[in-house]
Amino acid sequence: MAESLMRQWDGVVEAAASTANDDEHDPEGPTIAYEREQLQAMREHVRAELTDLDRAAQRLREGVYWTCEGCGGPIAAARLGARPTARTCIGCAGKAQTRYRS
Repeated sequence: MAESLMRQWDGVVEAAASTANDDEHDPEGPTIAYEREQLQAMREHVRAELTDLDRAAQRLREGVYWTCEGCGGPIAAARLGARPTARTCIGCAGKAQTRYRS
C-alpha cells in the first residue's frame, strides 16, 4: 500500500508541475491541490501505521506485547485481536480518551 501511495503521490506532483500555479482561477488547480493533500494525509497515516507495527514487533521480541504500558496489567487477547498495535489495556485506553475530551 505504501508503494502505491508513493506512485500516486509522484503522479500528482508530476501533474501539478505541468499545470498552471494559479489554483484560484485554474479549474484543475483545486482538484490537484485536493488530491495532493489527500495523498499526503494517507502517506502520513500509512507511516504511522508502519511505525506502530514496528513498535508492536519490538514489544513482542521483548516479551511485553501482552502488557499494558499504562498500568502494567495484561492486555486482553480480544483487544489485541481487534487492534494488534494496542499498547494499553482497554481501561487505560478509556482513561486516555477521557483526558483528551477534557
